[in-house]
Amino acid sequence: MAGIASIAVADPAELWRALGLVVSEEACWVSGIRHELGGPGKGVVAWSLHGAESLDELPRSQGAPPVPQATPDHPNGVFALDHVVVVAPNLSRTVAAFELVGIRRRTTRDAGIPRRPAQQVFFKLGQTVVEVVGSATATRPEPAWFYGLAFTVVDLELTAAFLGERLRPPRDAVQRGRRIATLDRSAGSTTRMAFMSRRH
Repeated sequence: MAGIASIAVADPAELWRALGLVVSEEACWVSGIRHELGGPGKGVVAWSLHGAESLDELPRSQGAPPVPQATPDHPNGVFALDHVVVVAPNLSRTVAAFELVGIRRRTTRDAGIPRRPAQQVFFKLGQTVVEVVGSATATRPEPAWFYGLAFTVVDLELTAAFLGERLRPPRDAVQRGRRIATLDRSAGSTTRMAFMSRRH
């Protein structure tokens, strides 16, 4: 089964420590995925996969995928990487690239507004969902890019108390029965990050 081995993030390690994530040797482990910190650029810049190494629709990290490690007890309550959001200027091309390497589409959801209809296409890589978002009607030639990360936490209220004003108020998530809160820009991260309550 294909899965995510590593995710390269431009944020410095000190920032993720301040957000309540355990960091060792410039990396943070969640869901057996090595989040490699301190790279160039902004936000999520690349990833590496196992079982789907030929997928080249998104930037890939160099070198061999790391051996998975367990998720430590993060002080902010994070225990899983719920999903990775990808923006696709050419949605059909990106979806086809995933399917070409054997990553099966799980579901499709209509989104956007009537003037600019969009679709969300969901794939599963290991225990993590990849949400590919793009226009339902228009295409552009630019490559797909990583929009952000959403983590699952033990207790969203406790996470909100830990992060304080760095976290925006929780609201209902698209997934029924779940709540979500996004990290405010004042936190200093260049990575769009959200924290979600558990699945029921």
